Amino acid sequence: MLSFLQNSAYEIIATSIYIINFLIILNLIFREKRSIETIVAWTAVLTTLPAVGIVMYILVGRGVRKDNMFKIKEQEDKIIKKNIAETKARLKCSSMLDENLRDNIDMIDALTNSNNAHYTNNNSVDIFDKSRDFFDSLLYELKNAKNYINIQFYIFKDDVIGSEIIDILCEKAKSGVEVRLIYDAVGSRLLSEKTLLKLKKSGVKTGAFFPSLMKIVNFNLNYRNHRKIVVIDGNIAYVGGNNIGDEYLGKDPKFGEWRDTHLKLTGDCIVDLNTRFILDWRYTTQENLDLSKYFTKSQGSNIYYNKSSNNVGIQIVSSGPDITELDEIKYGYIKMIQKARKYIYIQTPYLILDRTLIDSLKIACLSGVDVRIMIPSKPDHPFVYWASCSYAGELLKFGAKIYTYGDNAFLHAKTIVIDDAVCSIGTANMDIRSFELNFEVNAFIYSKEVSIKQRNIFEKDITNSKQMTIDMYNSRPKLIIIKEAVSRLLSPLL
Repeated sequence: MLSFLQNSAYEIIATSIYIINFLIILNLIFREKRSIETIVAWTAVLTTLPAVGIVMYILVGRGVRKDNMFKIKEQEDKIIKKNIAETKARLKCSSMLDENLRDNIDMIDALTNSNNAHYTNNNSVDIFDKSRDFFDSLLYELKNAKNYINIQFYIFKDDVIGSEIIDILCEKAKSGVEVRLIYDAVGSRLLSEKTLLKLKKSGVKTGAFFPSLMKIVNFNLNYRNHRKIVVIDGNIAYVGGNNIGDEYLGKDPKFGEWRDTHLKLTGDCIVDLNTRFILDWRYTTQENLDLSKYFTKSQGSNIYYNKSSNNVGIQIVSSGPDITELDEIKYGYIKMIQKARKYIYIQTPYLILDRTLIDSLKIACLSGVDVRIMIPSKPDHPFVYWASCSYAGELLKFGAKIYTYGDNAFLHAKTIVIDDAVCSIGTANMDIRSFELNFEVNAFIYSKEVSIKQRNIFEKDITNSKQMTIDMYNSRPKLIIIKEAVSRLLSPLL
């Protein structure tokens, strides 16, 4: 009798699991309307590993409500509409067309229409290809803040460099500077409660994006805020690949040298980065800010922004799962690939491509465009690494040049530059997760001078890289072939 009851219980549990899995698949198809690749990958996991599949889906696969997730409040809406009105007026007024606008009007228009990305042309750009230079600049500007600091990072640790920044934030808050810090609850899970209490006692306002339950369980492992934004007094802004942690200074022996790229910006584009931060802040904390402090220049005050003497055109483009059926940064990447006539240089730690991107790169190769892609020489996430190698190998067959950066180093830069004309630098990797699941932000820069600088950085990095050849790829061991095949199957979930 006991055996019969045990068998019956097992059958009930097994049947329930399969029914739940079937309902999950129906939900993916009809309600969430995921991509075909994602649906196929989840179907494979749920059918081959039924019980494990349910747990994986609950932790990393569930959709998030997208309807008005980052609903623009009335004040932000007025600012964005004003910016877009200025952009459209500039685009239509031929007498105001600068060289950058004239040559890239199609791309600027596409990003304006898909992302409300405001185009500004009185900006200056500094590129940091060494993390130490970025941190030195950031520390200096933070120490000199007079009015406010808006700071946001995916990973924020209270190690040596993190503690140094935290101390500055606390000192500034005590002196009357308004300091707001957004950190991602999963990415910054090592940020201690003691440190958070110290920040709050000093007057620093903090917000955890999609917070975890007791820092242990988080049912939104997907949909993380991967943005890295710093705006200081409306005069200086930073955006790029670095997070706050000692490993970004090459102090983690697991990674060795950390190769990343970050931007320092001045000019009108700061308004757009500040708007992005404030939208995230208001969603995260529900604080009702007086935006006149951040977007209105009072007489005799420099709180708004400093005009730049450089004529660098910039669009700040953000993307995330809050906007249905739009992958704005991916669209920008695709448009750059389609525009290229001479070369496309890409740096990314993860190369996981959907059909549109991989076909666009193949067509560029077949058209005679010099396509070069640089990825790390070592993994930080094994499945992601092997999937990246699989896509790199596919592009090799079409003539793309693939480089792996360094021996004892990790490449974390997210850059693309074409034809000494346009470049994009920011937080978005060349992978499905960045395009569809994470909240990201990139600067699309229309400048010959800046693009040449980024090309020179890429070419310098080649000297510290190894080129992957088609013969090398075809002679890889059977075990690696299996790893790549399995990882590629799962790539929409990585």
